[in-house]
Amino acid sequence: MREDNKFGIDTAAIRAAAKDMDDGAVTAGYQADRKKVIALLNGALATELVCVLRYKRHYYTASGLQNGPIKAEFLQHAIEEQGHADLLAERIVQLNGKPDFNPATLIERSHAEYDDSDSIQNMIKANLIAERIAIEAYRQMIETIGETDPTTRHMLVGIMAVEEEHADDMRDLLA
Repeated sequence: MREDNKFGIDTAAIRAAAKDMDDGAVTAGYQADRKKVIALLNGALATELVCVLRYKRHYYTASGLQNGPIKAEFLQHAIEEQGHADLLAERIVQLNGKPDFNPATLIERSHAEYDDSDSIQNMIKANLIAERIAIEAYRQMIETIGETDPTTRHMLVGIMAVEEEHADDMRDLLA
């Protein structure tokens, strides 16, 4: 018995990970349904991209001197949503998938909707609704993935935490 095996480490599996280098980060020990995870992540990617566009539109079209802090919040959220999109796209590629940025099907693949409201109040409400949708979508993805893909799970938990902060921000703006 190898010394590693006393601790439950499968040395043969570790050595096997050195093979199939074309698979990049995906080793034989990967337990999730990769195609399903990539599909989930592409849905989340579409949602984040729609959120970026919605927040950017609200940032540029919100008017009134008193709305400067709200505009700044919209811009900050757009930047953070773009960061989420980048994380999702990178993970899709790590899983040997292709991130779907096709604008022709973006809305139908997104969990959240685009919004072109003109009033600040309606913009805030639309963003709060979208954040709540994103939170629930991420919760379901995390539950679906379970422990089969700890890296993706960890990433989704981090994104969801930021979405919860965004929802709190939007709720506070409505108060």
